[in-house]
Amino acid sequence: MSNRWLLTSCLLLLVGLFASTQVQSRGQYRLFLPLVHTPAAAENELRSGNATYYDATGDGNCMFGPSPHDLMVAAISHEDYGFGNPARGPAAVYCGAYVEVFGEQGSVVVRIVDKCPDAICSSGHLDLSRQAFARIAPMERGFVPITWRVVSPELNRPISYHMKPGSNQWWTAIQVRHHRNPITSMEYRDRSGQWRPMVRQDYNYFVAEQMGPGPYTLRVTDWYGNVLIDHGIPLIENRETAGQAQFPRGP
Repeated sequence: MSNRWLLTSCLLLLVGLFASTQVQSRGQYRLFLPLVHTPAAAENELRSGNATYYDATGDGNCMFGPSPHDLMVAAISHEDYGFGNPARGPAAVYCGAYVEVFGEQGSVVVRIVDKCPDAICSSGHLDLSRQAFARIAPMERGFVPITWRVVSPELNRPISYHMKPGSNQWWTAIQVRHHRNPITSMEYRDRSGQWRPMVRQDYNYFVAEQMGPGPYTLRVTDWYGNVLIDHGIPLIENRETAGQAQFPRGP
């Protein structure tokens, strides 16, 4: 073991310890950095697959709703969507994630909004909107080889929380929207101050029972271990409430 390696390791540990004690406050928002932030290289690997296209509206299994002014979207294969595939994470783990797709004519960044059925898409396959497909290959090709990877684009807005219609104090479903990085978990703080996990459903809402009437304190963790905490999120059906900040860029 070289002295240079040992010195570098010590410096990284000190930086991690310092970061873990720092809390950046902005109103009622707090951002907690992990003790040691190791880039998740395996999750950001360059993957291979194929691409097709469909008449996308921005809506789909992720239940974000139509986005007519932003049709740079895609459906990911049912295998990679996450449900029933522990190797790729929990249900809907790619919902809202941004991926950069590389084809013969160039590249394009798309947001994952839907799940492509098994009859069409195998692992690695992306079904792109017409607008996105045209950026990487001639439309007449229809089916082309691609590579792609998860990315963290510039977003000039905070994350937000959407209450599913039908939510109430006994059964509450909350969705994270406008997030730069893939989301892996959501928790709420109960009346005793304990963090309780919410279960992500295949339709991309985090659900818990007996959360009470709100407002809620929520803790959201992204793919890289970064955590955002927001307070005062009201229980109002079919309403989107902005948080106080956005996740930092991934590796």
